[in-house]
Formats: sequence, C-alpha cells, structure tokens
Amino acid sequence: MSYAHHVEQFHGLPAYNFPPYADPAALPPADAVAWRFEREPYDFEEDADVCWKRFTESVEMEKVRAMIFGQPWYDGDGGMSDDGLIQLAPRLTALEALFLGDLEDEQAMISTIYQSDLAPLLAAFPHLKELAIRGGEGLDFPVSGHDELRVLRVESGGLPPHAAEHIAAARLPSLERLELWLGDENYGGGVTVEQLAPLFAGEGKPALRHLGLQNSFIQDELAVALGAATVVPQLTSLSLSMGTLSDDGAEALLQGQPLTHLHELDLSFHFLSHAMMLRLWTALEPAGVRVNLTVRHQAEPDDWDEDGRYIAASE
Repeated sequence: MSYAHHVEQFHGLPAYNFPPYADPAALPPADAVAWRFEREPYDFEEDADVCWKRFTESVEMEKVRAMIFGQPWYDGDGGMSDDGLIQLAPRLTALEALFLGDLEDEQAMISTIYQSDLAPLLAAFPHLKELAIRGGEGLDFPVSGHDELRVLRVESGGLPPHAAEHIAAARLPSLERLELWLGDENYGGGVTVEQLAPLFAGEGKPALRHLGLQNSFIQDELAVALGAATVVPQLTSLSLSMGTLSDDGAEALLQGQPLTHLHELDLSFHFLSHAMMLRLWTALEPAGVRVNLTVRHQAEPDDWDEDGRYIAASE
C-alpha cells in the first residue's frame, strides 16, 4: 500500500493542474482552486520555467489562496529553488496554503524528495495558515515561531531529528493540527522522545487539537510519553498510526492518563494482538472515542520480534 498520492483537495479547495498554454479566459477564478504545478520530466510541451512565468502573467496573483508544487519543483534530484515563490510574495497577498513535494512513488521515493530550510519561506508568508511537506532530505524548521499557521503536516520516510526538534520547540500559537511522519533512521530519521519534549509539555502550541506522531519505530516509546504528556488533555484527536505500535505501547496508553475526552484515536497500521484490540475498544468506544485499528498485520505478537516489524513509509 502506498501512502504517497497526489492530493485531490487541499485547504478545502479542489486541486487544479495548471495546464500548458491554456487560454487565460478559460482558467477558473484564482481563489476557487488549489493551483497545482506539475510537469513530467520528458514532457516537451512546456518546461517548468515557462509554466511558472505564464502563471504569474495570466492569473490574478492577489487572489490565489492555495498552491501545490510537484515535479520538477520537488523531485529526487533536488528539484528547484523556493526563490521564485518567495520573490512573488508581495503579490501573493491572499495565499493561505502551500503543499511542497506532491509526488507519488512512481515519481520519487519519499525518502529522496529534497526539501530545505523553511525559515525564509515562512518569513515571506506571515499569513500562511496551512503548510504540507512531503519528503525529508535537507529539511529544517529553524524558526522561533509563526503567528498564523494552523496546520502543519510533514510526510517523511525519515524526518531529520533536528527538524523535528525545531518543530517541537517552535512557538506556533494558532496551530490546531500537527502531523509528523518520523520515519526510519536509515533514511534520515532517528528522532528521539527527548527531542520532542516541548511538544509533550504543550509548550508554544496552546491551540493544538490534533497531534499525529506517526510512521516510526518508536511508537511504543511515544505511547509511554503520551501517557503522561501535558498536551494530551487539550487534544480532540491523536494518531500513532503507520508505525510499529505493539501491545506494550497500547498498554501504556490504557494505563496512562484518561483518553476518553478524545473524539478519535488513530492506531491504524499496527502490530496489536486481537486481545489488545478488544481491550482498546472496550475501554474507549463506550465513551464515544472512535478507535481506528484498521490495517492489522496478520500474525500474533509472539511471531513479531523487534526486527520483524516495519513502518508504512520509509523508502
């Protein structure tokens, strides 16, 4: 199962591929779609530079709300610079959402999609409300804060530990949803529970309502930390999906602080026994918590040694 797909909607808007050589009069209103930029490497109809220049000349920049960048802006060979987007910031006054790296598996492995230091981009767009990132190589988030960002999603096969640490420590007072795919240390990951300590303590993110710490080999350790984390009571949903969660981690969740205030607990793609699944449902579903336990690996825990478990997305 692939977890990297082209987005069909973004920021509540339908994704619209900016077409080659389209009549400007035939384009949708600038604020009605999330504009996607995608050019195949062997498509000779129009290269990326020409596409970008034509977009800036044919669409009302002041009304654009959301943008999605695929190949070759981001690809397995480093992609293109963010400079063109940053230079356009004075015209993109309504921009609220960016998706960087909208590539599928057939275009580039998620571990090879190159990102960069996001500080200049966030500084250029102080009113940005949603930022989605796919890829982790080269990624960093060395910003002290951003006042208006509400949604931050990082899909990675290996999230650099320093980037995760910077995200955990950043002051993001408006942030409501945070989703981090931590990934595999063999593909650039390796974040520790200790590096996420400010996040567990609820520091700098008073509006946070959804927390996803996903796609890692330390799901059990994360579950233990969340069992006593200060941030948990303010959440309405929590995700520990896509990783190597075992009965030990689920036991830590059950024995930790109450989770009955949650609307949803997403543990999908897991290594739990049938008995533990039943315990989770029995403890939480009657309280109104939707417990997602789909994608269970077909064996019992005695057959899963630590080396036999794996995460959903790494390469």
